[in-house]
Amino acid sequence: MDTTPAEWLMKRNCSLTPRQALLVYALLCAATLGIAIMFTLRGAWMVLAFALIEATAVGAALLHYSRHALDHERILLEDGCLLVEHADGARRVAVRLDPSHARVSLPDTGMRTLVVIEARGVRVETGRFLTPSARLELVRALRRALRGASLLYTGPSRLL
Repeated sequence: MDTTPAEWLMKRNCSLTPRQALLVYALLCAATLGIAIMFTLRGAWMVLAFALIEATAVGAALLHYSRHALDHERILLEDGCLLVEHADGARRVAVRLDPSHARVSLPDTGMRTLVVIEARGVRVETGRFLTPSARLELVRALRRALRGASLLYTGPSRLL
């Protein structure tokens, strides 16, 4: 069996890191509240109230964005272990599977169908951040990698 580990990392497609989102929020609040204070000093105090409501709403949206900006899934195939990790916000789930009994499938090539990895009665779904064609490629790559470790993918078989 090949002893080099194989790894697949699937991440959410986000433009800003949480730190950058905080910086954008701070600049936006400074500009909005600065303008609102100018209007408040001229007697239009309702502008400040609406600016605070806006800053709160944008802050809540950016907080939700930042919590999930680093979401990812990782599959690691090492000697005797197939590790599937899923990070969703603050929640992390890691499942260890036996690669010699692992089966990889894609029940349907539809938009919402995930890649299923099963071994010894344990079932894990992965590929949330991939397009349908990328999921199909993940299935093929996993089957190729498991060919040396799995009892199910021993011969030169057709990949999907």
